[in-house]
Amino acid sequence: MKNKIRDIRKRMKLSQEDLAIRCGVTRQTINAIENDKYDPTLTLAFKLSLQLDITVDQLFTYEEDSK
Repeated sequence: MKNKIRDIRKRMKLSQEDLAIRCGVTRQTINAIENDKYDPTLTLAFKLSLQLDITVDQLFTYEEDSK
């Protein structure tokens, strides 16, 4: 799963720490999500979309294997 969190967060001039506090998670969690190391729960995905003012569908995309 790919996401646009880093781009949108930076455009809004939010640090990872700022976004983490707003969503009730750690900065490390935001970092892991941005680096595709962790897929957020549905609850967290909705919190992120609310804070970044974008729909969940727009925030996350699934890439299919190109086989």
